[in-house]
Amino acid sequence: MLTDMASPFSNLRPQRSQLLWLAWLRAVNQLRPACARHPTFLWLTVGLAALCLRADLGGVTSLVRALGLTPASYYGLLHFFHSDGLNLEPLTLCWRAARARLLARRLVRVQGRPILLVDGLKRGTEGRKMPAVKALHQASGANAKADFIMGHSLQAVAVLAQAAGVCLAVPVAARIHEGMGWSNRDRRTLLDKMGALILGLQWSEPVLGVADADYAAEKFARALRANGHHLVTRVRRNAAACRPAPPTRRPRRGRRKVYGKKIKLRRWFGRHQAFRPAPSPVYGETGVTVRYYSHDLLGRQLGRVVRFVWGDQPQRGRRVLLCTDLTLEPLEILRLYGWRFKIEVSFKQALHTVGAYAYHFWMQDMTPIRRGSGKQHVHRKSAIYRQHLRRKLAAYERHIHLGLIAQGLMQCLALNFRRVTGFNFHTYIRTAAPQKPPSEWVVAQALRHTWPHFLRVGPHSLNLKKFLASKISPRFCGYSDVFNLDATA
Repeated sequence: MLTDMASPFSNLRPQRSQLLWLAWLRAVNQLRPACARHPTFLWLTVGLAALCLRADLGGVTSLVRALGLTPASYYGLLHFFHSDGLNLEPLTLCWRAARARLLARRLVRVQGRPILLVDGLKRGTEGRKMPAVKALHQASGANAKADFIMGHSLQAVAVLAQAAGVCLAVPVAARIHEGMGWSNRDRRTLLDKMGALILGLQWSEPVLGVADADYAAEKFARALRANGHHLVTRVRRNAAACRPAPPTRRPRRGRRKVYGKKIKLRRWFGRHQAFRPAPSPVYGETGVTVRYYSHDLLGRQLGRVVRFVWGDQPQRGRRVLLCTDLTLEPLEILRLYGWRFKIEVSFKQALHTVGAYAYHFWMQDMTPIRRGSGKQHVHRKSAIYRQHLRRKLAAYERHIHLGLIAQGLMQCLALNFRRVTGFNFHTYIRTAAPQKPPSEWVVAQALRHTWPHFLRVGPHSLNLKKFLASKISPRFCGYSDVFNLDATA
């Protein structure tokens, strides 16, 4: 009886064990135009595979351990992260296009526009010879975070995707936007740099950005509106708006008055009779009633008429939201801002599961920085010194972007192949929910279990297998028989 039962499943298991890696490799092949040479693309594939497979976050050495590479491959990976052969801007555009194709049916859209999540991240590090490290203030209310740290200040962009009722923030790009002063004539702020990052992604359609109160500024909103995009954000407690200026009866000299009576937005929570009750539209909230009110006013921080929404939630308190799109309903604006925390969850996975920010590159000839120091002004340094600084910063951003791509690939597998991922998980997790997309950690476990089998029988892995054959160590790799290596050599 057992022999009869084995035959129907003999072909099913190899197909399922290869399906995840076949989809992974098909997605990675779309990044080939970003690489100047084919060996660079093979190193890119190896780096992404190691980021998906590693079990610890020990920098580049963990990538070597994940694949069982020789010690000499460590220096090959270091050279790859510092190489100009992998240009970051084309890689970012290729990943944006690949992500759009992989999640074409999974993207969350409002009025036909995808949702773009925007936020900043502060990654702590004590490296005294690491460029762009500076003293940073963390305004988070979490008790586990220190008020002041030394580290890198980054800004990130992600898109919102959904499957089986679960939303994920799929990362698109992240850059280090603070800590270096290349010129004393540079007057760009963090909002200018974030606007340039979003617009540099060359979106083929208008997007709807969702951000925190730090991005409720005129220059950021105008940069988005000039290219057909819109913004939903929260305003600060002391924010104010104005009514439109009343029409004048007599002509007067000078500039026409634009702003009318000034209004403190928080005071309008006292208009209890104007608020309407409704079931909470926020993601994950059921059985909760919110009270809301909406009015269009002139935003002092944006210089145009925008829609303000006052929301009063029993557990989360009161918030005033701002939207530049006057066609969106108030409950829709509340629902949009409720998705903003998904990028915080994405940051947590990138930090603790994927290790996108676990880089340890330091610059030997750099002048050591002191604890508590601010921006590093290098406009008076030599050209060679500044060139070394730019090379090191580029290595940081390549490591970050490859980590975000690896995280995005695992999220795509979780959204599109959740049953196959559960089939190849091969271990126990208490919070398993087969009907919902798994986390990045679960996908990484499934990829680890199927990696040797994919190399052994997968015909699509032939080029990757040939490239790894000379870099695999029989001593450190438990599946070195896949490469037919001479163990006695």
